[in-house]
Amino acid sequence: MRTSAIHVALAVLAVCLFAGGDWLHFRGTENNSVSDETGLPQTVDENTNVAWKVPLPGRGPSSPIVVGGRVVVTCSSGAREDRLHVLCFDAESGRLQWERQLWATGHTLGSSFGANAAPTPASDGRLIFAFYSSNDLACFDLEGNLKWFRGLAHDYPDTRNDVGMASSPLVLGQTVIVQLQTPAESFAAGIDTATGETRWRLERERGAIWSSPTVLRGGTREEDLVLMQSRSRLTAHEPETGELVWEYEAPCHTVASATTCGDVVYLPSHGLHALRYDPARRNVELLWYQPL
Repeated sequence: MRTSAIHVALAVLAVCLFAGGDWLHFRGTENNSVSDETGLPQTVDENTNVAWKVPLPGRGPSSPIVVGGRVVVTCSSGAREDRLHVLCFDAESGRLQWERQLWATGHTLGSSFGANAAPTPASDGRLIFAFYSSNDLACFDLEGNLKWFRGLAHDYPDTRNDVGMASSPLVLGQTVIVQLQTPAESFAAGIDTATGETRWRLERERGAIWSSPTVLRGGTREEDLVLMQSRSRLTAHEPETGELVWEYEAPCHTVASATTCGDVVYLPSHGLHALRYDPARRNVELLWYQPL
């Protein structure tokens, strides 16, 4: 347990050093793994450029996020990993600001290299959304007050796999999007950020997927699209309604997630597909494909 705690603590430090401002999702605020910070250190290890380091009370392969000068991480503990933790630290000093604990309502056991706290939390800058492999979704404000809780496994008990779930949530506008694709029941859902109520729910192709939904930015925030992979295609949807906008057929990678740069989508699929999005036609065309 001690080794796992140290590794997660170092990951928290890396975000503090490299992100500079907010880092609101698994792969950053824009969901593209890019920071615009400059003058970053060239070396980071246990003894170099370490500002602070703290232990965690459980296993946490999820990534930290940074919001409003706070570093937020999740972990899970207990013999069955059914104790869910959300911890908030001061980004500058590492001082614990608050910790909240919840009981998991869904399936908690999985592969030994993962943990219940595999998905990375997300934020819209005002609220924090913690998601777990047990398909429990909790919303807190920045002071740690619980706003709402959804036990999605209680609503849909067949949505699980024996390895564990890992897709991280995505917040767009007033909707937090979760993707739960398994060999059994599979779906994606848009949850109202204020109330926790389901805005929309879409049946998805059966087959385990661990990649995370990502955003394709439009000219305005109202034109943003959410991208989700399945084993046979990439789909783009309206974040507020879940309406399908376009799809691209390809055997998508089940773990690596698509990313974007401007109007180009980079899709891992037996190599890499580059797709250009045309907002006028609301469709994509293949620019190039580089096989493995």
